[in-house]
Amino acid sequence: MSVNTFGRLLRFTTWGESHGPALGAVVDGCPPGLALSETAIQPYLDARRPGQSKFTTQRQEPDAVRILSGVFEGRSTGTPISLMIENVDQRSKDYSEVAKAYRPGHADYAYDAKYGFRDYRGGGRSSARETAARVAAGAVARLVIPEVAILGYVAEIGGDAIDPARFDPAEIGNNPFFCPDAAAAARWEKIVDEARLAGSSVGAVVECVASGVPAGWGAPLYGKLDADLAAAMMGINAVKGVEIGDGFAAARLTGEQNADPMRPGNDGPVFTENHAGGIAGGISTGQPVKVRVAFKPTSSILTPVETIDRDGQATEIRTKGRHDPCVGIRGVPVVEAMMALVLADHKLLHRGQCG
Repeated sequence: MSVNTFGRLLRFTTWGESHGPALGAVVDGCPPGLALSETAIQPYLDARRPGQSKFTTQRQEPDAVRILSGVFEGRSTGTPISLMIENVDQRSKDYSEVAKAYRPGHADYAYDAKYGFRDYRGGGRSSARETAARVAAGAVARLVIPEVAILGYVAEIGGDAIDPARFDPAEIGNNPFFCPDAAAAARWEKIVDEARLAGSSVGAVVECVASGVPAGWGAPLYGKLDADLAAAMMGINAVKGVEIGDGFAAARLTGEQNADPMRPGNDGPVFTENHAGGIAGGISTGQPVKVRVAFKPTSSILTPVETIDRDGQATEIRTKGRHDPCVGIRGVPVVEAMMALVLADHKLLHRGQCG
């Protein structure tokens, strides 16, 4: 069984490989009548697009999306929406060594162990290139939840975190790191550039906050909003950890410290804290939904690393080609997209059960 589909009512399936002719997504379950065009999707793909600074891969892909079905006269029809993004700048010859040996930390060996062979050109489906399709699907999902504002940003690179006291949303678009702290962005230039010049890579933490989510989305136990968010984020290539709200830090608090006190308000309770990240018992509380996502360092590096070849013999490998020195930077639009897809799905699920 090959699992390439995510969601319940709003479902999307991604297809394609890093070095194939194209990749894309099919979004099914989108309500009819929503205004949808390529121009509504393209800005999100442009934010994720490679080659925009020296701090990301220099692969030059326009990531121009085409809508192949599900839209008529500028509106969704309620039928499957098929989205396609062509690959135009593949350099498969860069992966000649990867064809012979496994990159430690990458999915090369795991794919070979499962399928008996693999598409070594860029990693095939295990490449972060696949996430372009998710971003396109996420742009469709945002139309389903116009009441929700989603903001993603990088909170940490190479172990160096932003200062919450310096948080400025206006700064996110002013630097190549999606960073809300101008001072941290200046430090990260040195950190990422040193890793790039050394042929190495660094990890990152991305935070994403969804404001405007009403109370009631989600379900107890097996349909929890936070469980679906965690699954969505862990499904992103290179992600190794997810936290909702305070996450692991909550384990170091007392009950009274971790509580989110409530006071009476005109339109329901007013919360004075948000340790739970906007979700309690698997159901949204009306507070901002907050997720933190940890991206590992890019596995494709120029530094030689010990490994084995396909025959099981000891060797070393260094990955040539164009790779992100910090893949988490371009992870921001992907995390936002997965947030939108999960929230849109849960909105429709909530409407289906509760009206």
